[in-house]
Amino acid sequence: MSTPATPPRSLAEALRTRDDASLAALLRGRPDLITPVPTDLTQLATRAGTRASVVRALERLDRFTLQTAEALAVAADPAPYDELLGLMAGDARDPAVVNALPRAVAALREQALVWGADDRLRLVRTARELLAPSPQHPSPTGLGPTVAEATAGMSPGRIQEIVTTAGLSSTHDPVSAVASLTKLFTTRRRMKALLAGAPAESLDVLTRLVWGPPYGQVTADPAAHLRWLIDRGLLLPTAPGTVVLPREVALHLRAGRAHRETEPVAPPVEARATHRPQVVDEAAAGQAYTALATVEELLKDWDEGGPAVLRAGGLSVRDLKRTAVALDVAEPVAAFWVELAYAAGLLASDGEADERYAATPAYDEWLEQPPAQRWARLAETWLTATRTSGLVGGRDAKERTLSALGPGLDRSAAPEVRHRVLGLLAALPEGTSPSAESVLARLRWERPLRGPGGAQRSTPEGTQGDDDLRSRLARWTLNEAEMLGVTGRGALSGQGRALLGTRGAPTAPAADPATPSSGPGDKLPVHHHRPTAPPEPLSPAEQAVASAAAARLLAPLLPEPLDHVLLQADLTAVAPGPLNRPLAEMLDVLADVESKGGATVYRFTPGSVRRALDAGRSASDLHDFLTAHSRTPVPQPLAYLIDDVARRHGHLRIGAASAYVRCDDDAVLSEILADKRSAGLRLRRLAPTVLAAQADPAALLDGLRAMGFAPAAESADGDVVITRAHSHRTQPRTAPEPVPDGPPTPDTTLLSAAIRAIRAGDRASTTPLKSSSTPPGELPRTTPAETLATMQAAVLTGETLWIGYVNAEGSASQRVIAPIRVEGGFVTAYDHTADEVRTYPLHRVTGVAELAEGGEG
Repeated sequence: MSTPATPPRSLAEALRTRDDASLAALLRGRPDLITPVPTDLTQLATRAGTRASVVRALERLDRFTLQTAEALAVAADPAPYDELLGLMAGDARDPAVVNALPRAVAALREQALVWGADDRLRLVRTARELLAPSPQHPSPTGLGPTVAEATAGMSPGRIQEIVTTAGLSSTHDPVSAVASLTKLFTTRRRMKALLAGAPAESLDVLTRLVWGPPYGQVTADPAAHLRWLIDRGLLLPTAPGTVVLPREVALHLRAGRAHRETEPVAPPVEARATHRPQVVDEAAAGQAYTALATVEELLKDWDEGGPAVLRAGGLSVRDLKRTAVALDVAEPVAAFWVELAYAAGLLASDGEADERYAATPAYDEWLEQPPAQRWARLAETWLTATRTSGLVGGRDAKERTLSALGPGLDRSAAPEVRHRVLGLLAALPEGTSPSAESVLARLRWERPLRGPGGAQRSTPEGTQGDDDLRSRLARWTLNEAEMLGVTGRGALSGQGRALLGTRGAPTAPAADPATPSSGPGDKLPVHHHRPTAPPEPLSPAEQAVASAAAARLLAPLLPEPLDHVLLQADLTAVAPGPLNRPLAEMLDVLADVESKGGATVYRFTPGSVRRALDAGRSASDLHDFLTAHSRTPVPQPLAYLIDDVARRHGHLRIGAASAYVRCDDDAVLSEILADKRSAGLRLRRLAPTVLAAQADPAALLDGLRAMGFAPAAESADGDVVITRAHSHRTQPRTAPEPVPDGPPTPDTTLLSAAIRAIRAGDRASTTPLKSSSTPPGELPRTTPAETLATMQAAVLTGETLWIGYVNAEGSASQRVIAPIRVEGGFVTAYDHTADEVRTYPLHRVTGVAELAEGGEG
């Protein structure tokens, strides 16, 4: 680490020493700093020190880097590197910590949380306020205030009493007395001598307080062993009845360490099982096919209008249960498929007065795509969606139940967690499935401050409970990836790796020198990873390319659709695999699904055959269809069933009177009138072949069918009404947009332009001017005549000028320009701030000043 000739006096000065690559890394790591683009480096430094920005930056630190920042918060300000090393590695100088600390300090410097040379490391003020110990917010280190802080309100006489009782010489003022006591507590040899004479009970008290919390309660007349500590300043009073262990004493007892346990190395992702990659890909492909079939079945079930939309939005608990039964899955799984279809834009509310959920026109387009492409769309949607189905059934901040498709299910951290979990799987050798607990431990190490409510303080030991949001998202990711076919048998599949793109490609695990490798007899190796920043998610364009690559890998693994079934003598048909769409759609009308699995079993019933006849098919059509698509002869019972239902189908005709029944055979009508079950229809004979009813036609149809007849509906012209299967669709709907987790990461083009603008603005604000009365930080002010004359002179001499400019919205800014032409009330100039030629109205220029020689460089 090099030290500049003149140490920076502020964060802004430290930023001025950075090159463009370093500034780009800062803006990429903290994208909130670039929204909007700062006018200069001073404004950038100010924005980097705001509380909201610092909290967001701390949230993105791994555990060891955060521990380094916590140690700096309890160190001197500024602190030399050796002091920080002592706080992190202790007196024993842990080799793993010694090796990892430079990386952590570099990461804090890159994120503009630490600035200054190695001999004067400074934590930005806001970060120190957040991480330093206080009675209201204990430090994650478990340390208390320093001797100077704890004795700030103590009387000079009492301080002198403590100094003399501790065996020190009295001083003439409290400042030197506190300094003398501090020096005693920070000198290892002298502290050992002092504690050697302590009662055993006193040492027990120090042991209980040493790792925090450092505060304890005492009575007005403390016991002798407590009085021994208080008299020597080893415990200092902070309030009536409360004492605290000074930071210097605690550090001595801890052998110099700020943390009980430092974690310089990321926890390893442990292998749970290993499979052949081909087995993993085939298992994942099977799950992918099941995923497609499940989504199709869901939307087919809602084809004519799904469940009603709750008044507050979302799906009722009863409707979710019905959907789970229809899909033959558990309710949480049903919620996942419903939410996935919604996020993919395949279903939405129809917006009618009686609002219901239904498929969208995009669903029909999706059905026309090849299976692999349909899967890629679902997988890409899942990877980037912020809606989180795992929250369904829980409660929000107002104790309202969260429902599927309802509000309150967006969690902006979900895409990042999914990418990171899959990235950890991608770093393992192909075919290796990880231990879920090791994945969770790794995620907690990488983002220790991300909890249920966003940022939260670590516990003194630096751990989080397993029930925090990030851990739950990770568990859900592992389960959902398996259901979707991104993983197979717990290991990342080939199409899953492709879905992540080049940034998620597998990398060879790097063994950390401080961690022993697995022995030759280990069957399940432990894979160690160097602590590195997790990769950023792909851009939309990159993700589209990755999804297409995943679809190409999956396509050969999916089963080919079949064009045949096997008819059985027990009025069933067996589909030994997936059927092509026309065959499947016709079978859905002609038969009922009896069971699913590797082979689907359909059952033919009188009702299902009548359904096909109602859809406009004739008996001969059905016979031809079955003959063409069966690999076995059409069984005689099935042929008889079709002919029998067809013979009776349409023998009765029902139309609108309120409703009527007509039949050429008056004996059939007499049979209906004599049947007691027809009483509710209130039928009466109008003619030998016509009955009138007070029920509507639909109720009359259902009633006669329940009595065992096979009536057909009739139009006003006397023709049979063909009840073709129709699909209810919503108006075109766009899929819900993911809720971003803060500003997006800027791309290279934006970063380059922003850095040019910041550099130019900084030159304008820091370059010395020729004789000018403009106060620092203010826009130059000159009369219109002076402005015009200066501009015209600069055109002739080629000089660079500093101007103040107010745009049409009234926003003021300062710019460095090189005038090229002045005419018609406008100046055309090369704008160093924007790095392009621009034209400005002269009446919007507040004033102009000439830069000193060499200032434009």
